[in-house]
Amino acid sequence: MEKIKNQKHSKEAFYYSISAMFQKASYYGLRALVVLYMIDGTLKMDNNEAFKIYGWIITALIFSKIIGALLGDLVIGNKRSIIIGTITQAIGAFSLCIPSMTGLYIGLFLTVTGSGLFTPNIISSFGKLYLNKIKLLDSGFTLFYLAINLGAFLGIMLLGYIGEYYGYNIGFIITGIVTLISIIPFVILKKEIASEIKNNKLSINKKIINISITFIVIALFWNIYQIANIRILGLQQQFDEISSFDFLKNKWQSINAFYALPISLIATILWSYFYSSQFFKLMLGFIFGTISLNILFFIPELPTEQHAIIFIISLFFLTVSEILIAPIVNSILTKYTNPKYLATIVSLAFLPTKLMTLAFALFNDTFYDNPILGVKFGIIAMGFIGIGLFSYVFWNREKMTY
Repeated sequence: MEKIKNQKHSKEAFYYSISAMFQKASYYGLRALVVLYMIDGTLKMDNNEAFKIYGWIITALIFSKIIGALLGDLVIGNKRSIIIGTITQAIGAFSLCIPSMTGLYIGLFLTVTGSGLFTPNIISSFGKLYLNKIKLLDSGFTLFYLAINLGAFLGIMLLGYIGEYYGYNIGFIITGIVTLISIIPFVILKKEIASEIKNNKLSINKKIINISITFIVIALFWNIYQIANIRILGLQQQFDEISSFDFLKNKWQSINAFYALPISLIATILWSYFYSSQFFKLMLGFIFGTISLNILFFIPELPTEQHAIIFIISLFFLTVSEILIAPIVNSILTKYTNPKYLATIVSLAFLPTKLMTLAFALFNDTFYDNPILGVKFGIIAMGFIGIGLFSYVFWNREKMTY
């Protein structure tokens, strides 16, 4: 681990993070509201129909991000894409106030389009701030990840609450206003962004290999995470029923968020002063993930009060794993991608994850019927990936550092 000297985060990085925080608050707040609106609001949809539409939204967002990234990189520029995307998403939120299926579809289409324009282009613009201080990339993107997690948490908790208790239209209007607020920090910035990475001597083939490995690793991580989450959700419901834990009732699902914020903050500070290979951090992430699932495996199918502490410890290690992997992926993509096409590469990173999700969906019934099997699979898969990353890191140490 190398000490970082004479490099600091710029004020632009904090402004971009604030912008992303407000946008994610509005987007996740809207997502929390829209399903309830479809089922309990004016439309009175059947549950299956509502969740089917919700599923289409998530799938459409993948392709919307790719289109938004291509427009940002090749046609209108990243900054214009962010501004247009923000306004489009806000109009989408306001359109949901129209009490009809037409209003619903227009609102969802504009929301997905706007978020697709915003997300890859804000990540790209943020990453370009660090092109000439590459050793701060991990810290920067961990700060960015902290901001979007905070935004998502507040959006679901506050905007979802407002919409549910004060009326869906009020919720949609406030969501749209919050979306527009997210544009303010970005609009006032006028800093020129660096155009190239200093001292990057890796060959094109090596860059492609690093990016490809990153695509595969993040896809595997999120899908293993979702499979293990079947067991985690089941345990959360069981612990909710244990009377001794009334103080945590209905809060078990928020534990990860409570962990993520302080852990992200600590990691941001740590990576601001000390540098190590991004792939080394990925390796540590899968090691912590393996530890988490091993702990989870030893909780019996019918847990008792004594197992709650073990469960909390398992969630802690899983959150550490997430913080060591999720933000670092964007750091790697920024480091090894031509800045002119960074938003496009960032958007394409979502595609392998979705394709792998569709592949794993073939075994969903098996994992739902036997959640312990999903945990076993996760332990083996994370262990193998961790070993693979260990080999890659220590066989290529000199080539991975600047």
